[in-house]
Amino acid sequence: MELAIKIFQFILSISILVVLHELGHFLPAKWFKTKVEKFYLFFDPWFSLAKKKIGETEYGIGWLPFGGYVKIAGMVDESMDTEQLKQPAQPWEFRAKPAWQRLIIMLGGVTVNFFLAWIIYGCLSFFNGETSFDSTRVNAPMHYTHIAKAMGFEDGDKILKVDGKVQNNLDKLSLDILLSDQITVLRNGKEVTFNTNDDGKALAFKDENPKAFLTPRYAAVIDTIVNPKTAEAGLKVGDQVVSAGGQKISYYDEFQNAVVKSAGKPIALEVMRNGSVQSLNIPVSKEGTIGIASYKQLQKYAQTQHFTFGESIGRGFTRSIESLTYQIKQFKLIFNKKVQGYKKVGGPIAIIKNMPVDQAKDGSVSINWTAFWSFTAMFSVWLAFLNLIPIPGLDGGHVIFTLYEMIVGKPVPQKILENAQMVGVIFLLGLMLLIFGSDIFKAITGSL
Repeated sequence: MELAIKIFQFILSISILVVLHELGHFLPAKWFKTKVEKFYLFFDPWFSLAKKKIGETEYGIGWLPFGGYVKIAGMVDESMDTEQLKQPAQPWEFRAKPAWQRLIIMLGGVTVNFFLAWIIYGCLSFFNGETSFDSTRVNAPMHYTHIAKAMGFEDGDKILKVDGKVQNNLDKLSLDILLSDQITVLRNGKEVTFNTNDDGKALAFKDENPKAFLTPRYAAVIDTIVNPKTAEAGLKVGDQVVSAGGQKISYYDEFQNAVVKSAGKPIALEVMRNGSVQSLNIPVSKEGTIGIASYKQLQKYAQTQHFTFGESIGRGFTRSIESLTYQIKQFKLIFNKKVQGYKKVGGPIAIIKNMPVDQAKDGSVSINWTAFWSFTAMFSVWLAFLNLIPIPGLDGGHVIFTLYEMIVGKPVPQKILENAQMVGVIFLLGLMLLIFGSDIFKAITGSL
């Protein structure tokens, strides 16, 4: 059931993005009286799942969920149908339209994608507000794992700036550090600036959760027990662990480390309960867990900011730019030889696996609509950027050729357009096969 919901979310999100993107091409094409022969959600090589011709346009749904397309008469596109291009240009064809009209038609898709992200982010800010974890409320030192220490952090460091900028949002702090070049911390009463080590970033990307290398420290107070054996051994919600395995415990991460060291054997605990110390003996699994959590304490660092309708318009724009900026910055990690971020790049299977769901106490799952729309907005602004990359086969390739024509005063020769489009299509198909093949390999090997 959970997998079915995740697949549904993925298909719904992609369908919304593709249909609106293609409408961004379709509507200005119609406005400029250009014939649109096909409008398809998903690709339809060899056959389509459904199709219907209305007027001069065939509307359909393909079987290959890698995007969609509109086939505009008189245009060299993904279909590589060049037969009609051998005939004289007709007034209703794309190639017969002025360059400025063709430019608007080609930019329509990415424009819609950006505005869609803007609208979604604006609505999320207006209806839900924005909840973030404020690092200025954290009084204790941050907890740095071995990954953070490999980057250059030391126990006791208080983070002041990331690449010269203050970042008080804990949700963004980890990502900013991964994307950073320099960190400024308060260490032993002095400001220290160091370059973030790529070896540490490489370790972060090998981890299941790349951003979990630093967390705020808090007391080892138990607020959730999911393992019946732990409850039977005497541990209760509200207990504060003060000693584990003979080691004094001040923070929850220290307690976690002590439990991991006792994997497969009981651990002796001392807990503070109702003002007195209780001694317990708790069984530890072979994986080094006892089935407890202490995440509710993090809520004291949370703050929710609400926005008026007017404010949410500006905030929607800002969030769209922030989302795009973060994604562009991640390119340097993808192509970094040490970090090898490309190993974390996933395709449709990886995206489906990571689609968020809400899980009830009875085990049933449902769609987390806030997370769904956040993902859709992020993906929309990302598609806008990717489609603007000047590669033949993408909107950006057509835009570059059109701009060349507007600057030089004459169109690019038809044969060059055809050859460039062919190279672009082959490249994009190869890239899609590589990403999809990587997904399948990771799924088979269990590394997805």
